[in-house]
Amino acid sequence: TANPWLVFLLPLGGLLTVKIYKLLKTEGLSTDSVLKSLKGDKKVSPWLLPAVFLSSLLTHLFGGSAGREGAALQMGGAVSSLLSKKLNLDEDTSDIGTVCGMSAFFSALFGTPLGPSVFAAEVVFLKKKSYKRLIPSLISGFTAYLLASLLGAHPERFAMELPTLSFPLLWKTGVIILVCSAVCILFVFTLEKTKELFRKIFKNPYVRIAAGGILIILLTVIEGSGDYNGGGMNIVEKIFSHNTVKYEAFLLKIIFTAITVAVGFKGGEIVPTFFIGATSGGALALLLGVPVPFGAALGMAVLFGGATNCSLSAILLCGEMFGFKGIAYFTFAAVVAHLLTGKNRLYNV
Repeated sequence: TANPWLVFLLPLGGLLTVKIYKLLKTEGLSTDSVLKSLKGDKKVSPWLLPAVFLSSLLTHLFGGSAGREGAALQMGGAVSSLLSKKLNLDEDTSDIGTVCGMSAFFSALFGTPLGPSVFAAEVVFLKKKSYKRLIPSLISGFTAYLLASLLGAHPERFAMELPTLSFPLLWKTGVIILVCSAVCILFVFTLEKTKELFRKIFKNPYVRIAAGGILIILLTVIEGSGDYNGGGMNIVEKIFSHNTVKYEAFLLKIIFTAITVAVGFKGGEIVPTFFIGATSGGALALLLGVPVPFGAALGMAVLFGGATNCSLSAILLCGEMFGFKGIAYFTFAAVVAHLLTGKNRLYNV
């Protein structure tokens, strides 16, 4: 952020990323791979830990539009995979360890232990009624949160005042939830189709990621602000602190993120999901005469709940970030988004 010229090195960062994954024999491994390993698929390689760590640093350093939580979830899975082998754990205990690793990394990263702890279990296991993974996940998440706090990590918290309850507020809330659910579907659809397009045009992964890096550079120069490089939580914070949002921001972030992820840069989609939710919800709030932070919070609940299909963790995560006084709104937003988005989700598990 302090050195905007670094974005011109993004293609180089992309080439290094592909090389790192080839050297460590982790090509094709992603957050999906970690989640599928919990359903009986092949366990992830411990080498995913340095691969995703280094490549995510490159993505962020050079201005790729991706978050950090994808790397956190994968690193948690890789660490637990390594420990499971060293300790000779059985498959069931190893799976619990993977959930705990994901929970720990995600909770430490956001400083919100409850939502990420439930997410790590909910994303795969609660649909199978296997609640025994939830307690270890919560213990792991809260332990990681406390340790990260002692080490000086700053939790994600946003100031939001609830508007006075009224009938106009209720129907405007409904409009924001419905439109943001459509934005969620658009985001997931764009990610999938962009991946297909780039893989069809550029068969070679080195050429593909270099071309994507050059395209991001061009878009960054044309757009001019640099707001859409990186995860974008700094822009989300401005929405809550300054009550302002650009109407086109959500669409630009979808484009930047789709290209970044499609061509092979590493990171995560959840932080961009928050950005897209905050900017689309905030823009709708401006149009409808609702407080911008309230609309942004609703949008974040919708995009996270809809894109992950994890309503409970979305409700809890929003409660931790914005305060539990708005829990009724977050619950309605996350559940409706889950129902409307259906199979349009980030993780195919």
